[in-house]
Amino acid sequence: MDVGRPVPAPFGPPASSVPTLDFERLKAKISTYLRPEDVGRVEAAYHFSAAAHTGQYRISGEPYITHPVAVTELVAEWNLDAQALTAALLHDVMEDTSVTKAEITERFGRVTAELVDGLSKLDRIEFRSQEEAQAENFRKMLLAMATDLRVILIKLADRLHNMRTLDYVRPAKRRRIARETLEIYAPIANRLGLNGLYRELQELSFMHKYPLRYQVLSKAIKAARGNRREVVGKVLVALEARLPQWGISAEIQGREKHLYGIYRKMIEKRLSFSQVLDIYGFRVIVPDVPSCYLTIGSLHALYKPVPGKFKDYIAIPKANGYQSLHTTLIGPYGTPVEVQVRTRQMHHVAESGVASHWLYKDDESSLSELHQKTHSWLQSLIDLQSASAEATEFLEHVKIDLFPSEVYAFTPKGRILSLQRGATPVDFAYAVHTDIGNRCVACRVNGDLVPLRTELRNGDQVEIITAAHAGPNPAWLAYVRTGKARAQIRHFLKSAQHDEAVALGERLLNQALREHGLTLGQISMFAWDRFLGDAGVRDRREMFADIGLGKRLPVIVARRVAEAQDQESGRPNVIKPKPLGAVLIRGSEGTAVQLAKCCHPIPGDDIIATIRKGQGLEVHVDDCPVVARRRGDRGRWIDVGWEPAEGRLFEAAIRVLTIDNRGVLAKVAAAIADADANILNVTMDVEQAPYTALQFVLEVENRVHLARVIRAVRVQPSVTRVSRIKSDAKR
Repeated sequence: MDVGRPVPAPFGPPASSVPTLDFERLKAKISTYLRPEDVGRVEAAYHFSAAAHTGQYRISGEPYITHPVAVTELVAEWNLDAQALTAALLHDVMEDTSVTKAEITERFGRVTAELVDGLSKLDRIEFRSQEEAQAENFRKMLLAMATDLRVILIKLADRLHNMRTLDYVRPAKRRRIARETLEIYAPIANRLGLNGLYRELQELSFMHKYPLRYQVLSKAIKAARGNRREVVGKVLVALEARLPQWGISAEIQGREKHLYGIYRKMIEKRLSFSQVLDIYGFRVIVPDVPSCYLTIGSLHALYKPVPGKFKDYIAIPKANGYQSLHTTLIGPYGTPVEVQVRTRQMHHVAESGVASHWLYKDDESSLSELHQKTHSWLQSLIDLQSASAEATEFLEHVKIDLFPSEVYAFTPKGRILSLQRGATPVDFAYAVHTDIGNRCVACRVNGDLVPLRTELRNGDQVEIITAAHAGPNPAWLAYVRTGKARAQIRHFLKSAQHDEAVALGERLLNQALREHGLTLGQISMFAWDRFLGDAGVRDRREMFADIGLGKRLPVIVARRVAEAQDQESGRPNVIKPKPLGAVLIRGSEGTAVQLAKCCHPIPGDDIIATIRKGQGLEVHVDDCPVVARRRGDRGRWIDVGWEPAEGRLFEAAIRVLTIDNRGVLAKVAAAIADADANILNVTMDVEQAPYTALQFVLEVENRVHLARVIRAVRVQPSVTRVSRIKSDAKR
């Protein structure tokens, strides 16, 4: 979202030479690396944009053209090509003026027009809420970024300039934009390795989201800076003296940690500012990789390292291509000092990330690897898009994946996968391949079988065990951490529910058609086309799914289908109705058929079902009190019966009245187990002395199995009465 929207400005200044001077500075910059004809093309884009934005002003009162020029200056810092610079100058003309994509294509080419289009919002589409509109705009931008990385580089420059000039925006909007920048744009900059941009966006967001906290912390840093100057000076002198002794030629840079980083550490670790000691750090830049490790050895000989604080991002780079060695040392007066060691090439990538492609074209080998990683991440956005039905859902998944990966796990063959902290074997399985995740049933971590909800740690070796006919469990959504895993699980479950609903809807409609003396097989294509056209439905599968999910009543659909068939065949609708018969269910269909929790129907019970809108068929015992209360609405009740089957288990509840003797619960539980039933839940109510009521929820095969369990419990000496619980009075 562009926060610098143009406004009519009755108070605005007259046209001045300021925009022209800004462009002359930009022109001087791009002339250092672009050919003269490309500079001319960018200048033409400037004049075109200036003319389009004539009479428009920013909230600050400046001519609006100053914003595109400033954005283009930022883009030029990465030495981007003429197409990107042209798109940066034109990035708002499609939104804020009458200029069309066709005009841009004609004047500046198709590629530039596509870049501008990727940066433009979906202003002409109606959305139900601001959140949905924002999510859809992000989806468009991120997918355009997956096609051409220059889209997001221009958008990040656009956001940075808007954040730098946010003072003129009203406070509430300022906080909202700052929060959005922290949640989306700063993490994207980090994911692309644009470290300098990432830090500045964080600092500006912190300043505008929490202005008072920013001011207090800023003053505290200034005060601490004087107190710790002596420590920093001593460390710097010691490093400059020690490294040459080990034959290391190095450039040493002191750096002060950013305010937002200190603030986040205080929040996450519940520390006061006085407890955050490592607010200063050093960066050591050396000629080659062997010198990096030699430098770490010399530093650890000079000062004691803090155990567990050494991190090797050279051997295992971060997902954004970042490479360095990190260590924390106990410096003078016991003050911790953080040191980063890297090569000059690593420093380029750390500061410029994917923009290094345009800045440092002599590092082709390392840059190609970085671009390969970036391409893999961008491809994952396409995968998330295909698995996410809603824009808000897509944005949620992207947000999850934007936070830094901190856990590194290994496949049995030694492949390294980086995941979010808190990731589980299910996340790991989906990171390997979507099919592996969908068929995952168990896992081994470091050779031991562990639950799928186990959090992975750095260095874990994970082996995923799959089964051919397995599928995702909805419970996985409670503990998966990665956006890919969450998106693929939801996609699979939605697809499975749709397929089940289609099959159920087909059976329900076939049953309802019998009242009209018809079956689905007798309905002609002409009748179907006529009915579907009148109903506004695309195809039969969609109609069946609507019936299965309770969005349409089968009796009404059957009547209209029969009328369409009668019109086609010319027969009078006076066919003697046939008995409807019952729809047979297995009871284990999943989302499309659900067994009511109020009465726990099991095979052998007389059952009836109701269609619940959006949820499919809910099956009750025929004498369930819920059924008695709702009998009046006959259109939603369906006659159902049990399909013969073996091996499936169903929930049933029993109440056991016992004399309160020691060990009675254990004896009753043992009797239930001896009858081959599994106990899912047990509760205990104290009755009038000396009796106690035990309520069990069991898994049984059918009524016969339940009767066998009841007989086994009834013969226990302390048991006085056993009964099945068929209804829940609370419902």
